[in-house]
Amino acid sequence: MKFKIERADVAIVGAGFTGLSAARELNQAGIDVVVLEARDRVGGRVEAVQNGLGERIDSGGQFLCEDMPELMALVRARGKTLVETHVAGEFVTQPRMSEAQAGRTYGTAMRIRERMNAIAPNDPAIAGLTVAAWLDRQADPDDAKAAFRSMIEGLWCLAMERLPLWYLIDNDRRVTNEVSELQYFVRETMHSLADDLARDLGDRLRLNTAVEAIEDGPGGVRVVSPAGAIEARAVLVAVPPMMASRVDFVPPLPAVLKRALGVWQSGAVIKMLVRYPKAFWRDRGLSGMVMWRDPHGLFACDASRDEDHAALVVFIGGPLAQRWRDLDDAALRAKVTSKLEEALGIEAAGIIDLSYRDWTGDRWSGGGYSDLIVDATATDAERIIRAGASPIHFASSELSPSFPGYVEGAIVAGRIAALEIIQTAIAIRASGS
Repeated sequence: MKFKIERADVAIVGAGFTGLSAARELNQAGIDVVVLEARDRVGGRVEAVQNGLGERIDSGGQFLCEDMPELMALVRARGKTLVETHVAGEFVTQPRMSEAQAGRTYGTAMRIRERMNAIAPNDPAIAGLTVAAWLDRQADPDDAKAAFRSMIEGLWCLAMERLPLWYLIDNDRRVTNEVSELQYFVRETMHSLADDLARDLGDRLRLNTAVEAIEDGPGGVRVVSPAGAIEARAVLVAVPPMMASRVDFVPPLPAVLKRALGVWQSGAVIKMLVRYPKAFWRDRGLSGMVMWRDPHGLFACDASRDEDHAALVVFIGGPLAQRWRDLDDAALRAKVTSKLEEALGIEAAGIIDLSYRDWTGDRWSGGGYSDLIVDATATDAERIIRAGASPIHFASSELSPSFPGYVEGAIVAGRIAALEIIQTAIAIRASGS
């Protein structure tokens, strides 16, 4: 096959929400863009599949809330329908607790989180500490500590022993919603938004195009894939840091930037949608929300579209996902069904469909929901990556100043990167270069 060379003003590597949002911004500024995506679809860690009932469901990122302005604006602009997540009723704790005890335990767990976030990320007293080591020093009851651990490992999908305390504080402070992040989901699927943005690109989107190398030379940047190359004035690497670190850069990136890309680890999550004939938990005054302290990192909530589509979504995060991924299909389904029965009663066994997506070790994202810094000394890693090595730029949800690790953060990161590229182009034109 003949090696094909195309040209564009900007080449974008990755068609997740970061890359798609950057492409939209650049296109609106009249800048010609080509987007290259390794998968056979867009969306990155946002994905939709058909379940066993033929229903289109989100197997990746799904939930949003009114405190996520960019995502809410996109939902409105694209005419999507928001479904309000059912939260009315009692939540169930596992192992079982009385309602009063559960209130005390989870209230204390939230106060632990608030106490943690009151610490300055650059406080010398926490240098080198992991979240686990810090928690061990706290005098709170063991049940509350277990609830805190399950909350953190469920949200960030990584063992607390791996998470530097300063990083989690800094990360958590940027997640600023005051209402629950589970407030809404999109009836048409979150992934339908990615498809809409992709359609805007027309033939400037290249699926099934894995980037092998990015070469920076006197004539510009060349992005090389098995299908050919894109020659551009600038390139935006819009993939998670771990994935960016695997690209072959020629010449090699500056040592400080290469190191900054190498201090991340992807989270681990398995996401399930469990369909039922009816939302039986509502009949019993339950919200459908189940919080497990043992095992850590297991969580369920109501994800019913309407009365005819009763469902629970189950998240298996962190070390638990790494252990349960080794189960065969039947054993994993049996394990989750058993846990739901213990929490919600025998009716939880009346499943009409169970679909799941194992994101642990995903080929093109590394895992889910995001990458996290695991080197306690890498306090400048995000700043270094955001600065890039012009004309090579980097962006991802992990690097966002707001909602890192969320779709909202991906949109924000993509827009910021695009605006920087636009400003650089304007400056070059003004200088006559």
